[in-house]
Amino acid sequence: MTVDPAAGARPQALLSPMDGLALIVGVVIGIGIFKAPALVAARFDDPLVILSLWLAGAVIMAVGALCYAELASAWPDAGGEYHFLARAFGPAVGFLFAWGRLVVIQTGSIALVAFVFGDYAQRLLDLGPHGASIYAALAVIVVAGANVAGTRLSARIQRVVAASLVAAVAVTALLGFVITPEPTAPVAAVAGTGTTSGSLAAAMGSAMIFIMLTYGGWNEAAYLSAELRDVKRNMVRVAVGATVVIGFLYLTINVAYLRVLGVGGLGASTAPGADYMEALLGPPGAAVLSGVVVIAALSTLNATIFTGARSAYAMGRDVRLLAVLGRWDGRAQGPVAAHLIQAAIALGLVGIGTVTRQGFATMVDFTAPVFWFFLTLTAAAVFVRRLRGGGEDTFCVPFYPFTPLLFCAVSATMLYAALAYTGVGALVGVGAVALGLPLWWAARRAPGGLAP
Repeated sequence: MTVDPAAGARPQALLSPMDGLALIVGVVIGIGIFKAPALVAARFDDPLVILSLWLAGAVIMAVGALCYAELASAWPDAGGEYHFLARAFGPAVGFLFAWGRLVVIQTGSIALVAFVFGDYAQRLLDLGPHGASIYAALAVIVVAGANVAGTRLSARIQRVVAASLVAAVAVTALLGFVITPEPTAPVAAVAGTGTTSGSLAAAMGSAMIFIMLTYGGWNEAAYLSAELRDVKRNMVRVAVGATVVIGFLYLTINVAYLRVLGVGGLGASTAPGADYMEALLGPPGAAVLSGVVVIAALSTLNATIFTGARSAYAMGRDVRLLAVLGRWDGRAQGPVAAHLIQAAIALGLVGIGTVTRQGFATMVDFTAPVFWFFLTLTAAAVFVRRLRGGGEDTFCVPFYPFTPLLFCAVSATMLYAALAYTGVGALVGVGAVALGLPLWWAARRAPGGLAP
């Protein structure tokens, strides 16, 4: 599965480690850090337990990132996870993943982030009753357009936006240490750790669901492997660097939340970021936070669009029925057709979310089970690679087999949670992936349907 139909044009190693770091930081640091800390704090009355769980999330992210670094180092390809799954379990599994990523995982994530951008942009400048949806659609069009214009432009934009995001989150956290909020009436903790080990374990397990959702996105590093300079060394640097930056920022802002709001206040809040900023700066603090979230959403949107088009390109490169996706534009140094089709699907999902009037929740239900199912399979691909041997000169994850075993266990746990707690949107997402089965059957039967 290596033939490229795009007249000799193919991915080039143009991205520096700093570009890779900016993309991963931009994907991971999003709106979750302004919501999830309250859901975690609501389960405990000990700040040390809360902070320990956030630290554990950083460790799990590092474990997953190192496993992906091994796969990317051994099997570098613009298709990322698509290529890993095809190499480990066969082309049919790889195809279903890439199809699911195009019609569910990545396009649903793009629509989800666009809705968040729209909600907060609407607070800054009201465009009327449908303003949030208008902003969401415009964000997809503009950011996709920047990626169509070229990889170098997208990478430059991501550097600027990611740097602005890191600075904004860092300043937001710093305010909690340098400004003393007005005293308020104490708020009792809304939940404690309980009196039995069973209830404590359940609280920790449910809290980790929200924490890992907030750390989600590190796996997008896989899609940089064909365009990252000296991938065998730099993929590990990107993985470790992103973990350090993100883990430090998440721990710092949680300490700031706890200092300003207390465990009880944080756990009782429905919008902890807004409550935190209002406690520090008064009503103008809400506007400041809206600006920070807009930056976070733009950063995540650009990185998600960039990496999403790579797996679609790889699928089109290998499946002749979808060859339009597999065209690599030499001028733009990117998969222009894949970007356009991905953007069209994402805009359609924005329309669906607008009709349901629950855009964010609808997209979460739509994407979660499919995402965690394929991530669990990718975790297992590390064992397949080791069993087959070879690639001794590539990076190998330390403490094998315990490291990938932990990765598998966490992914399987998140899959269970996604199946247990999502609504009817999850069935729609699974159904959309199932539509790929007859398409694969047709591709296999058509003369020259698959690239050799």
